[in-house]
Amino acid sequence: MDTYDVVILGGGSAGGYAASLLADGGKRVALVEERLVGGECPYFACIPSKAMLAAAELRHSITRSAVMAGAISRPLALDGDREAYAAAVARRDVVSKHRDDAGAVRHLEDKGIRVIKSRGRIEGPGVLIAGGTRIGWRDLVIATGAGFREPSIPGLAAMSSWTSEHFYSSDELPASAVIIGGGPVGCEIAQVLARFGCRVTLVQHSPQLLSREEPAVAAALAAALREDGVDVRLGVDVASVAPAPGGARFTLDDGWSATVERVIVAAGKRANLDGIGLEHVGVEADARGYLPVDERCRVAGQSNLWGAGDVTGLALYTHTANYHARTIAANLLGQDTRADHRAIPRGVYTEPAVASVGLTSVAARAQGHDVAVATFPLGHTARAFVRGDKTGMLVLIADKRERVLLGAAAIGWHVEEVIGRRPSPSGRGCRSTVLADLVHPFPTYSEAYEPPFRELA
Repeated sequence: MDTYDVVILGGGSAGGYAASLLADGGKRVALVEERLVGGECPYFACIPSKAMLAAAELRHSITRSAVMAGAISRPLALDGDREAYAAAVARRDVVSKHRDDAGAVRHLEDKGIRVIKSRGRIEGPGVLIAGGTRIGWRDLVIATGAGFREPSIPGLAAMSSWTSEHFYSSDELPASAVIIGGGPVGCEIAQVLARFGCRVTLVQHSPQLLSREEPAVAAALAAALREDGVDVRLGVDVASVAPAPGGARFTLDDGWSATVERVIVAAGKRANLDGIGLEHVGVEADARGYLPVDERCRVAGQSNLWGAGDVTGLALYTHTANYHARTIAANLLGQDTRADHRAIPRGVYTEPAVASVGLTSVAARAQGHDVAVATFPLGHTARAFVRGDKTGMLVLIADKRERVLLGAAAIGWHVEEVIGRRPSPSGRGCRSTVLADLVHPFPTYSEAYEPPFRELA
């Protein structure tokens, strides 16, 4: 049995990055991945979704270019939706490397990492079996990710519904679709489809889109999607799905129903822990169904088991997975490093985009803070004025007594770039009186921080 300093179970963003860092640090590393090295992000999620959103945004901008920024003197004629969609899909497949991980595998192997393309299972302390081979480990990193959990809707299991993976690997443009779930994934798919001519219904269980985000920002996104033609239905559930001529008939629990070509499920996530043998090392999922880890990303109660990325249920983003990979690698290379999840930025890459960090006003009140909220319309900045952009807002959340910034949220043109440069609302000395003195370049959208910072101060 070959024994390694570190074996990594799962070769997604967290696993691949951790393997690379550890190999660079002199560790002998093996990585076990059943599907594609690189995980969802480069093949079915971040990269293909942003490629399709970019195509949809540019197509939409062409229709507004005569009135926005004076780019042309008269409206341009677009080609057909299906022809344009085919071009967007072709480019999507190029940037996602046609879902081929050969380059990613070579990159790791060139670093001396053993890559095993097989399902892995823990056989006992210090032993993993993959592809019929027993592998020894001194430390094991579990980075198996999370997948969509199909909701229990009568009739859904019998239908050939899509997940985001199906959507971002198919070349089909349905004439109509219902999307179940109004989180980031559902909202992004809805906008792509709507801007290429699909009739879209977006169904969300909670009374707002992006249920864990600032209510005012979520409401602004719902309005933007409705302007794109998306039928946004909030506070309802799909009661049933049944086959129908041309697709599927879905009925909501308020009695409304319609027939669509495609049903797309973008709600509910669960950690990929089934069948990996956690019981052989005395580990159980937590109450949420995820792998419990401490601030060093070590599995709770274990000395040489680690967890990284979506499998932990902590801020399910690629940048979080990379953060976990850096944290684990640093600890295994002799540093005492701890992860702090209070200021992980969150983004939805629609147009307008949504970005946030820290606590929402709802979460802050639930934690007992004496909350102050200040807002500023991004359309009032000089940068927005010269672009002809009248949309967007910035929301800041602070504690009145402590005078500390707790969170920030924004919706507007590429606000994901702005939110990443704000002072971190992590409760560690980010005082509103200091923030009020920050100087921002002119003309930029970041100037929108100045009035609400002064208001909070």
